[in-house]
Amino acid sequence: MRMIRIKKLDIFIAKQFGLLFVGTFFICQFVLMMQFLWRYVEELIGKGLSLEVMAQFFWYMGLMLMPQAFPLAILLSSLITFGNLGESSELTAIKAAGISLIQAFRSLIVIVTLICCCSFYFQNVVAPDANKSFYQLLLSMKQKSPELEIPEGIFYDGIPNCNLYVQRKDLNTGKLYGIMIYRMNGGYEDAAIILADSGMLQSTAEKKHLLLTLYSGEWFENMRSQDLAGSASVPYRRETFSTKRIVLDFDGGFNLADVTGISNDARSKSLAKISHDLDSIREFNDSVGRAYYREAQYTTFSMPGMTKEDSLKAAKEAAKIDLDSVFYGHKSEDRQTILRNAQSSISMASSEVGMRGDYAKSLYRQQRLHEIEMAKKFTLSLTCIIFFFIGAPLGAIIRKGGLGVPVIISVLVFIVYYMLDFTGMRMARDDNWSVGFSVTISTVVLTPLAIFFTYKANRDSVVFNIDVYRNLFRSILGLRVKRHVFKKEVIINDPAYAEDAEQLRRISDDITTYSHEHSLLRMPNPIKVFFREGDDQYIREINEELEAVIDDLSNTTDKAILTHLNRYPIIATHAHTRPFRRRWLNALTGIVLPVGLFFYLRMWRFRLRLLRDLRTIKATSTDICNRIDEMRVAAENRTN
Repeated sequence: MRMIRIKKLDIFIAKQFGLLFVGTFFICQFVLMMQFLWRYVEELIGKGLSLEVMAQFFWYMGLMLMPQAFPLAILLSSLITFGNLGESSELTAIKAAGISLIQAFRSLIVIVTLICCCSFYFQNVVAPDANKSFYQLLLSMKQKSPELEIPEGIFYDGIPNCNLYVQRKDLNTGKLYGIMIYRMNGGYEDAAIILADSGMLQSTAEKKHLLLTLYSGEWFENMRSQDLAGSASVPYRRETFSTKRIVLDFDGGFNLADVTGISNDARSKSLAKISHDLDSIREFNDSVGRAYYREAQYTTFSMPGMTKEDSLKAAKEAAKIDLDSVFYGHKSEDRQTILRNAQSSISMASSEVGMRGDYAKSLYRQQRLHEIEMAKKFTLSLTCIIFFFIGAPLGAIIRKGGLGVPVIISVLVFIVYYMLDFTGMRMARDDNWSVGFSVTISTVVLTPLAIFFTYKANRDSVVFNIDVYRNLFRSILGLRVKRHVFKKEVIINDPAYAEDAEQLRRISDDITTYSHEHSLLRMPNPIKVFFREGDDQYIREINEELEAVIDDLSNTTDKAILTHLNRYPIIATHAHTRPFRRRWLNALTGIVLPVGLFFYLRMWRFRLRLLRDLRTIKATSTDICNRIDEMRVAAENRTN
């Protein structure tokens, strides 16, 4: 019977989680797609794209972002599932039946593991092809309307046989300023250079040409001459214009771009492809490094026709020569020539080293990107399991369902994960951190949190009980807690009014004696406060006696006495003598001066509060005793 009951419980929890997971997955997918869309919104606006192209764009985007939506959906759905179970006391009933929280997780662990495998499959099989198709579409969109894509300050070569430079452009009017155009229709002999102060670039109605309208410029063009075909000089013409219209050949229809460059991106490769290409990249990088090293060994002393051995021999011979004596042995004008030649050689060597360094850096960056993408396929899948063991225990601890508190917690956890993951990826890409450390930093940070929350939830911890932290906050700041005594619906025993009144009078006398023996207005001795043991037993006994009387009088039906009882303050019995009950903690607080000063002033405040509380107790006890006497007299009159 127990096995059948647990099986039904697994099915019940799995259904609750499954329905929530489907809903939260589409919500997370939509949010991620909208966030991703903002990066490319300029690529879509004003391009005249068909619904088919737009549908493909969003389809491939959704496939790319599915592995990222899985962990967030698991976190949110598991948190809501166990938050609902806790809020409706179903989780309490499950634990009361002898079923631990880990046993309740059993069915969901299997489901989350399957989702983890599904995430890895998407990253390894579906996402690479989707990534390749997505960026192919994106590149095609950029080429469809170049008038919107022309950058500022650099040459744009998206128009066939034409390089266009724009110094500045106005996004509101579409006007271009500081235009420079290089046209190479038939090679050097037909080259044209066009300069203009401003202009406009628009597509024609049939989308087969671009209409370029230029204002206030000059046109320089080489002219091919059949008569001067054998001459070395090429004639040219120069034209100054105020307005000029040029028609450029350009197919504005939507055509898919070449995927050769996109295929080399690590995000467009499966795990097997990355592993295969990574070996080739490493081997190629090593060969380049070895070639640079061998070349650097004999380049300095190499001459045309010299072998490597001859160059190394020349380097050894040069090391034996006194260069200073050789240099100063030349004439003054010859020394200037030598210095200029040396400076020129050094400048050329420095430029060459810089170029080789940039090339080697780009090769190594390509290697790191492949290593990052390989590790990311595993870490992102593993995040599904980690997020489950964060969300489910938190839901069991907080016991709040719905989309309020769970959404806030999920967003906070995901922000922490995203910041760690993004920082690690960026530092690894820029070669500031090692790839292994960077790609696992989010996993290393979140895994102990998942273990901690699971342990606390399984032990019914109050780590997220708001009342506990509220009471701790009140205790630290010394905030007062009011007494609430209400009239009871059923009273079994009436209060012993005479005995209670007599006890209150004795408590008042004890308070008077205590006030004469202890001056609560004086500042306490810091040595006694922080470095000596001691507690105020007298106040503790007075408080215990008073609470016993209040407990007995709370059985009364008299409204006046109930009102007076609520005037009694709740006494902090030890806060006026020392900050903490543990001696070592008090000593440590006293040594740390800023903290010790705070608790010293806090304790003095409790002493002043105790003085006011004792006065209030005496006044309230007097009022209650008078009321009891009135009740006794009234009862005697009724008897007579």
